[in-house]
Amino acid sequence: MELYKTNQLKIYNSLSKSKEVFKPIVEGNVGMYVCGPTVYSNVHLGNVRTFMSFDMIFRYLKHLGYKVRYVRNITDAGHLTDDDAEDKIATKARLEKIEPMEVVQRYTIDFHNTLQNINNLPPSIEPTATGHIVEQIEIIKDILAKGMAYEVNGSVYFDVLKYNETENYGILSGRKIEDSIQNTRELEGQSEKKNPQDFALWKKADERHIMRWPSPWSDGFPGWHLECSAMSTKYLGSEFDIHGGGMDLKFPHHECEIAQSKVKNGVNPVHYWMHANMLILNGEKMSKSTGNYILPNEIFSGKNNILSKPFSPSVTRFFMLQANYRSILDFTNAGIEASEKGYIKLEEAVNNLDNIIVSKESSIDIKGWKQKCYDAMNDDFNTPILIANLFEAVKFVNLLLVKKETITEVDLKEFKFTLKAFFYDVLGLKNEIQQNSSDKLTGVVELLIQMRKEARDNKNWALSDQIRDELLALGIQLKDGKDGTTFSIN
Repeated sequence: MELYKTNQLKIYNSLSKSKEVFKPIVEGNVGMYVCGPTVYSNVHLGNVRTFMSFDMIFRYLKHLGYKVRYVRNITDAGHLTDDDAEDKIATKARLEKIEPMEVVQRYTIDFHNTLQNINNLPPSIEPTATGHIVEQIEIIKDILAKGMAYEVNGSVYFDVLKYNETENYGILSGRKIEDSIQNTRELEGQSEKKNPQDFALWKKADERHIMRWPSPWSDGFPGWHLECSAMSTKYLGSEFDIHGGGMDLKFPHHECEIAQSKVKNGVNPVHYWMHANMLILNGEKMSKSTGNYILPNEIFSGKNNILSKPFSPSVTRFFMLQANYRSILDFTNAGIEASEKGYIKLEEAVNNLDNIIVSKESSIDIKGWKQKCYDAMNDDFNTPILIANLFEAVKFVNLLLVKKETITEVDLKEFKFTLKAFFYDVLGLKNEIQQNSSDKLTGVVELLIQMRKEARDNKNWALSDQIRDELLALGIQLKDGKDGTTFSIN
């Protein structure tokens, strides 16, 4: 039986502002969309935390037995909000005197490499905004035909006040229309709008704008909010289960998505809205302008002025998982140092599972411990409580090793499977002790292969044979070939 049928998962829904029992639209299947990056700069640590949080959610849903279609987009055009005077990618391209798609390629690769380093799984589908211009134009046509948008001088705007006559623009964020007016800046093109809070579905490109496409209204580009509506509904349907992103996207981005999709398809598009909270650095907001920021690769390399030493991707991931995804997390040197110590203890326990000797009886309640792990994750993916339970397992392992507790063969099998499943599959951690040991072993064997080659070059056959035979006795077999000597571990 699938685990999801025996475990009642609750998710905090930003729409209802409460935890709700998760009931997917189609039993056993989950459609999840997460707003991806705008690829005009290196992905920063706050973004990484958001994507890692939804990777953990993706992993747990898969662990429960759900078939998950996880869609995460790449915004490679049109990131123009009411607070921006120009598309961010086009601005970067102009500054560096390169093509916009060179900017996109460079930072998409950086994004993928960074998430791979931190052991995120790839999404099921990763669509790009530029690959879905046709779909966006069709949505605009539909919204215009229904009278909820208007065209001015080649640009098309969504009519927020008219929408709000029958719907609730603010249903997600809780903002009122009056607040939106007060918080709207006067920008170029703002005078075209009927209302200050109307947002662009299509913008006419001026002569400076590099990225542009033909449309029935002008050569231009789509509004940022429209892109996610087009891509999410194309791959997940007019209604889908989960939509995620950072807390900063709740307004206006997700609010606008709801309005567009509701007009286009006549239904609220998302059943569960999920938002990951921000990451701060040493108690202050991360900001490049103040210098209070750090990039993921600077953590891994140690090339920064903030941390005492380098920290591995798995330790960095573990640090972030020790806070609930909806909590603000303060990234500090002391905090990640403490996480590293805890991570090493957990790694050692996982590695020592095979050294436990079974008994006829169990003095530890493995089933009760296992249920506590699931109870934690079923309570809105509460990783800090899960990790606390995993540290309880560390105590079990240490007591079992010195035979102060006992465990049966059946219970040990369940204990091993559960601990490893949560460590590797759900939390997405790597066993760096084993990896480091493997790397060191490879280095030692390669050194011995070089020594053997020198012995053979000097016709010291006795030493050459001794190195080969003693390695073989340790289970390491050397294989001589025309391209040199390789080895395998038996």
